[in-house]
Amino acid sequence: MLSYRHAFHAGNFADVLKHLVLDRILAHLAKKDKPFFCLDTHAGAGGYSLTGDHARKNSEFEDGIGRLWTRDDLPAALADYLAAVREFNPSGRLQAYPGSPFFERRWLRAGDRLVLCELHPADLVRLKSFVDQDRRIKVVRNDGFHECIALMPPRERRGLVLIDPSYEIKTDYRRAIETLTGACRRFETGIFALWYPVIERRRIDSLEQALGQSGIPRIQLFELGVEPDARARGMTASGMIVINPPWTLRGEMETALPCLADALGRDGGGHYRMFELTGEHG
Repeated sequence: MLSYRHAFHAGNFADVLKHLVLDRILAHLAKKDKPFFCLDTHAGAGGYSLTGDHARKNSEFEDGIGRLWTRDDLPAALADYLAAVREFNPSGRLQAYPGSPFFERRWLRAGDRLVLCELHPADLVRLKSFVDQDRRIKVVRNDGFHECIALMPPRERRGLVLIDPSYEIKTDYRRAIETLTGACRRFETGIFALWYPVIERRRIDSLEQALGQSGIPRIQLFELGVEPDARARGMTASGMIVINPPWTLRGEMETALPCLADALGRDGGGHYRMFELTGEHG
């Protein structure tokens, strides 16, 4: 259960998509003066070295953030995301990649709250060090799926929940759906973002079908692929499913996704999907 280490995959194409969407949602929440709540169910370590043995084993970041690092011609949403990654590398060299907690903390204001869940002992130690003494942030060593239900609805009545399991346990697909539907019933106005990997397309088809039939009224899907689906190749695409998406998100992704498919695709095989899974959006 605790064998997965994100340090091997930090900064890959899936991280680029996930953190781009996360950053744009948080930017939208921060536009209003009212406080917001954020929950990260599988927070990880907070940040990852790209010069150590883990990252260098497969160097996945080189075909992810590495292809964007020197670009100065990106659409506005991608340029803002890249600025955050550069902020995490003050030396000006790409030596580390931020985890989701960095993007989340970056948008926190005085009255906002962030809860970070992590079970892996080593990552938990690093996560606590990353948070330091920031009183706006609480680190919880507990199952993120459980916390997602238990903490809903937050007192702020506005906010974001990021559900980002490793899916190393196949039941994570079922638990993700159950958690989303249960949490949405408790926090109907909340924004929920679910990341998924495309390793076996049939699992994603089932996930989409289940959410499409869930009765949740407003769901958008954004998917980035770097090569055609093929079980023998591992993860060929990944996606973000967003419930109650900000009205600005679709427009930002309409310019960002084609750019990412072109920049990160392997041998011209980049592709993307973007559509309303349920409901109509402004």
